[in-house]
Amino acid sequence: MFEIHASPVMRAPVLVVAFDGWVSAGAVGTTAADHLAEDGDIVASFRPDRLYDFRVSRPVATFRDGMLQDIEWPSLTVRYRSIDGRDLLVLTGPEPNWNWPDLAAAVADLCAAFGVVEQISLGGIPWAAPHTRATEVVTTASRPDLLGPGSNAPEGDLQVPAALALVVEQRVSTSGIPAVGFWARVPHYIGNVYYPGVLELVERVARHTGIDIPLGSLVDDSAAQRRQLAALMESRPDARQMVERYEQLADAEDDAASGVDMTAEIERYLRDQIEGM
Repeated sequence: MFEIHASPVMRAPVLVVAFDGWVSAGAVGTTAADHLAEDGDIVASFRPDRLYDFRVSRPVATFRDGMLQDIEWPSLTVRYRSIDGRDLLVLTGPEPNWNWPDLAAAVADLCAAFGVVEQISLGGIPWAAPHTRATEVVTTASRPDLLGPGSNAPEGDLQVPAALALVVEQRVSTSGIPAVGFWARVPHYIGNVYYPGVLELVERVARHTGIDIPLGSLVDDSAAQRRQLAALMESRPDARQMVERYEQLADAEDDAASGVDMTAEIERYLRDQIEGM
């Protein structure tokens, strides 16, 4: 199912996993993963014909002056980058349509081949969260001891439609490799890349791994987007009222009581999302 293109000498590599598709609000997970991988070399790839329904995940055709130049197929790749003396492997691509169990087993085999010591999943959850507040991150893990202070882990039993990242995480963790997931809560009215969430995920990975990860333009991109959103709110009283409501919910001390209100807000505003954001 996969092909190894290179086998760099690595010391205790960490595998970062993020897919486009489910649990990818604001593209925070994949954008953070791309930032971590930067221009790293592809060391492994998976066969797209085993994973994708091309009627759903269609290849992209490129024309120039009316002539077909290229067809780019959906791909799932692993890139390698060394940062601060530590090694990262980054698995990204569109969430496949088929063969999830086989793919998860293949990723576990790949982890064994490369000597991976931990998996980190990244993603975004659409939420009734205001962009005027710090991005909250929910943490999940394969073991209780991996949930540190302030992890904001879900309490009690929780059932949700599974993302592929979770299927991979479970298979990898059952092979003995610890796994954690960082899931940013993204304002549901954001329709493009949400840079404050991307920045928070990259910083969370840095704190968790102890790697000094360069932030590049993420700080400036995050600040610029917040300014753009603030300007937009000034011209949209209805949007401003929505954000003010979310601010009140975010500041409320009684999270349990506000949860019902937040759910109602999500349902109402998802039916009438702000255009152009």
